[in-house]
Amino acid sequence: MIELTLKDMTCGHCVRTVTQTVQKLDPQARIEIDLPAQRVKIETQQPPEAVRQALAEEGYPAS
Repeated sequence: MIELTLKDMTCGHCVRTVTQTVQKLDPQARIEIDLPAQRVKIETQQPPEAVRQALAEEGYPAS
């Protein structure tokens, strides 16, 4: 389980983009998003750094 804070995730469009980005890496990934807290929990077989890098490339760097 990867837990990230994405300070740039502020709306529904952001949630869709984050979800699609993770699913491109791992279509079987399970994603839980808490938009008000800007927190994402991702259950995936991909290495955490690959997930972080893909999200950063889409404009959502993890803090």
